[in-house]
Amino acid sequence: MAMPPSLSIDSLMAELNAAEIAQHPVEVHGSLVGLICGGVGQAKSEWLKPLLELINDGQLPPPSLTHLLEELYQDTLARITDVDFGFTPMAPEEEEPLAKRVEALSLWVQSFLTGLAIVQPKLNRGSRDVKEVINDLAEIAQVEFDVGDDDESEAAYIELMEFARMGALLCYAEFGPEPSEIKDQDPKVH
Repeated sequence: MAMPPSLSIDSLMAELNAAEIAQHPVEVHGSLVGLICGGVGQAKSEWLKPLLELINDGQLPPPSLTHLLEELYQDTLARITDVDFGFTPMAPEEEEPLAKRVEALSLWVQSFLTGLAIVQPKLNRGSRDVKEVINDLAEIAQVEFDVGDDDESEAAYIELMEFARMGALLCYAEFGPEPSEIKDQDPKVH
């Protein structure tokens, strides 16, 4: 399932810039995914407040950005909870230089880990697999390396992107709500 055009990096960047929020869209998405995978409540007031704390010092943004964040939340939640939707971390298009995509992945992972840690106080009591994934993601977030425009570097990037995707899904499986809790809730924004 393709991401709606309203949720493209460019659309989000325009709204963030208009609201004078100095966050990259991949950081916003990473924070949101971290909150969701950490088990944040699904009512609007439960997920929006911590997201705004992370991206805008808790200040309510203009209505157009708030609406876009709600749309991003619904789209992201649908992708994480339904394997057919194909969740993936937000990233620049494949046409962008590899160095830009690697930097965006690092920002996404940093933001994901921050969002996860804020909402999930039991990270240190997670399963061994989750602890290992979180440690590996922390290393990915700090990666600084020269990226060549070659097939080997491209393959390494794809591997890191897949690892981040699977790491997020593993955290959601461990800390997210039980499937029965999701079905009991109205899928629309509360």
